[in-house]
Amino acid sequence: MLKGVFITGTDTGVGKTYVAAGIAVALKQRGVNIGVMKPAETGCGMRAGRLVPRDALRLMKAAHVRDPLSLVNPCRFRKPLAPSVAAELERKKIDPKKIIKAYHALSKRHDFMIVEGAGGIMVPLTRRYLYLDLAYELGLPVIVVARPGLGTINHTLLTLSALKERGITISGIVINYARNRKPGPAEKTSPAMIEKISGVPIAGIIPYGSKDFTMIIDCLLKTKI
Repeated sequence: MLKGVFITGTDTGVGKTYVAAGIAVALKQRGVNIGVMKPAETGCGMRAGRLVPRDALRLMKAAHVRDPLSLVNPCRFRKPLAPSVAAELERKKIDPKKIIKAYHALSKRHDFMIVEGAGGIMVPLTRRYLYLDLAYELGLPVIVVARPGLGTINHTLLTLSALKERGITISGIVINYARNRKPGPAEKTSPAMIEKISGVPIAGIIPYGSKDFTMIIDCLLKTKI
């Protein structure tokens, strides 16, 4: 079985956390020992003087884990910006080695890791280190979460191109309806066009509010790296 999966998106707000949590629940139901990780989270709220990483906590709840939050989410920031920018403005530093060390600590506790990025694969963690670099170093296959509407062909193909150029295995593409809207011509035709041009399978199309992640899990289990 794969040791995990890296969840990225074509943009921010496409529903990466929803998909990552759904995969965690589905695998947990199959009896898999799941671990989760959100290496860096921005836009965190404050509670009792501490930053609260909502996405990381949601993933932990979905996977039913009680791992230290410092491992699940090593870096968190108040400002809703790219991690490298938020860190610089808040006079903090992101150390990729610390993130990778936390990942390895978690991977020893669990059979399968779900790692969720922030925004897209080219988002910077530092000035010289992107999520693309992190996905490569972790050696995990990637699932790309995309929105269904107009523009998604371009955004998705660019994301896939960056991953392929770096030699990263792509498990598939998930088209996620993060908003409750009726599919139009773009929504109906984009998935097939993306699959035809890229050669990467559509691992699943998730209607708004759907809890069925069976197709995505099946696609993951077929991935070879």
